[in-house]
Amino acid sequence: MITMEDWVTIRNLNISKGQSIRAISSLMGISRNTVRAALRRTNAPEYKRKEVINEDITLFADFIREAILVKKHRGSRVLEDIRSKGYVGSKSAFYRHLDAVRQSCGGKSFKPYETAPGEQVQFDWSPYTVLIRDELVKVFVHTYILGYSRYRVYWPSLSDNQGAVFEAIEQGIHQTGGSCQRLQTDNARCFVTVASKHGFKWNQKYLTLCGHYGIEPTRSVPRHPWSKGKVENPFDYLEDHFIKDRSYDSFEHLTAKLGEFQEAVNNRVHATTRAKPADLLKIERPNLSDLPANKFVGIEEELRQVSSDCLISYDGSKYSVPHFFVGKQVWVRISMGCYIHIYSSAGRMIAQHTLSLRKGKVIIVDEHYKNHDTERGNWQRLVECFNQTFPLHQAFADNLRVQKRINPRYHLSRILDLTKYYEISLFGSAFDMAIKNNCYSYHLIQALLENDLSGKIQPTINKPSSPHLPDLTDQKISRDLMDYNQLFN
Repeated sequence: MITMEDWVTIRNLNISKGQSIRAISSLMGISRNTVRAALRRTNAPEYKRKEVINEDITLFADFIREAILVKKHRGSRVLEDIRSKGYVGSKSAFYRHLDAVRQSCGGKSFKPYETAPGEQVQFDWSPYTVLIRDELVKVFVHTYILGYSRYRVYWPSLSDNQGAVFEAIEQGIHQTGGSCQRLQTDNARCFVTVASKHGFKWNQKYLTLCGHYGIEPTRSVPRHPWSKGKVENPFDYLEDHFIKDRSYDSFEHLTAKLGEFQEAVNNRVHATTRAKPADLLKIERPNLSDLPANKFVGIEEELRQVSSDCLISYDGSKYSVPHFFVGKQVWVRISMGCYIHIYSSAGRMIAQHTLSLRKGKVIIVDEHYKNHDTERGNWQRLVECFNQTFPLHQAFADNLRVQKRINPRYHLSRILDLTKYYEISLFGSAFDMAIKNNCYSYHLIQALLENDLSGKIQPTINKPSSPHLPDLTDQKISRDLMDYNQLFN
């Protein structure tokens, strides 16, 4: 068989230069029949590799066919499986065989879209049926992937409501160390209220989340999933290499294994970038926006009142909180669809529970009811603990004992307990205001920490504005703190 170069030369000599078959045969050192055959061909000759039966592949032919055509596994997953079963052949031999198996399959094509470091991140989620403790459980895996580095963050949840989606986005932002300029999503209801071109409208809570992190929201055009292909394709890889044919002892076990899988994926060479996502993230991270001081907590429906028995109600069951918060409002946030996190009005997590699967349950943590006043012992031990915690504010404890002659231990022990639920840095301003106004009380210190009465202590929660009350943010409202001292005694 002649080469393509010989075929081009023969036709050129005959057609362009008028050489005879005999002359061409003599000039090129080939037979006249070969020259005639080349002139009769209207298409260039194609080289076809001689098919050779590969015995290494033959042993796994049935397994490969079932995995590809029935189970719909990806080729890389099948290659891993047969290697674990003893395949010693080459990677190229496997993929040649795979092409033969898939020769009847086709696919759509599109132009890849690349972004600069820190320019875009894509987010989506997909439901999977997973075997957990011998039961089929519907699990949603949320994927947050940076466009430049391809660094992925997987976040499992038993829910796909707006709260679960917001939590997954926040996990992605915090795990990667900052936010990109744009966040690309689809047109799900938690992102978009009206998806049509005419009258398009973003979901207001989603806009609030984007504003909190300084992100510009962008969406994919309906029925054009390739506009966020970086996040669509990894779901195939996740299903083939992590979900299929695997089971887990618990949801916590699945979460831990998914974290290991994420680590492995981010440290393998990506087929497109030819680099490890973890390495490219080091280049991309300086281009990400700085993280805000606090996470986003702003779902008004999740506000709860703490009852006198230190419980809050959620979805038909009750959960305990520390006794310091009796009568106060707290924020409730569901995490991963199976945990309930409870925050003080200052945004500090004060309790967490596993959600009850049955209504009417009462979930109690004994620690929430402990009386630390009697456990800490005498006044001197309390003062030593206070001075170690607040070395610059020893005068507060001395003045408290003078003013609260009957029960100083009660107030000081409660103030020490508040350090579990409020940032230490916030106490200084509260102590200074108390000393300035000669007003000493555990209740007052907690009120200052929660309500920003001093004008110096800033709350650490992004609370939504009430639609029923006027916005008093810019107004200066003052009151003599002695009035509060009378109320708290």
